[in-house]
Amino acid sequence: MINSTLESTTVKLSESHHISLEEWMQNPPDNMEWVNGQLLEKNGMTLKHSRVQSKLDSSWRAYKDSSGKGGEVYTDAPCRTNKQGRKPDVAYLSPELLAQFGDAAVLPQSFSLSAEIVSPTDLAEDVIARATEYLQSGGEEVWLVFPDNKWIIVVTENQQLVFTSGKTVSTQLVLEGFSIAVDDLLA
Repeated sequence: MINSTLESTTVKLSESHHISLEEWMQNPPDNMEWVNGQLLEKNGMTLKHSRVQSKLDSSWRAYKDSSGKGGEVYTDAPCRTNKQGRKPDVAYLSPELLAQFGDAAVLPQSFSLSAEIVSPTDLAEDVIARATEYLQSGGEEVWLVFPDNKWIIVVTENQQLVFTSGKTVSTQLVLEGFSIAVDDLLA
């Protein structure tokens, strides 16, 4: 009974608490994005989702270090798109943008390279719209990672490429030269 009361109170607080995008940018709450004027909790995180996020983060980080490309890799870091306040699952910030915005509380545009790891609760239309949103807000490349289906869709302004089990996925515009076997990333 107490758990039910606590859970419903938590939901009511997050549903009724409206802040502006500017307020969100000054202090983005943990696990919350600002979408269509409301705070939305990032949910659907599973062990598989977390494992893939960790693998992609460490793979991009190791590559940017070993290749000397510079920049920085983040997980769940806040950025502002033209429409929303988002937190991509994994993101890479180029050296140029790092020099310009590296100390900001929230990146005032999309990351150069973003990855969204699709959860069982995500709707396909929402995930595709998010990729478009990132690209329209300064992003150059977006990875949509589908762990259950073993698909990775790489989206740029001019192309959408699908990499499946047995294939090797590679960056197209950002962190050039990076590649990883789909099965290794999603194992």
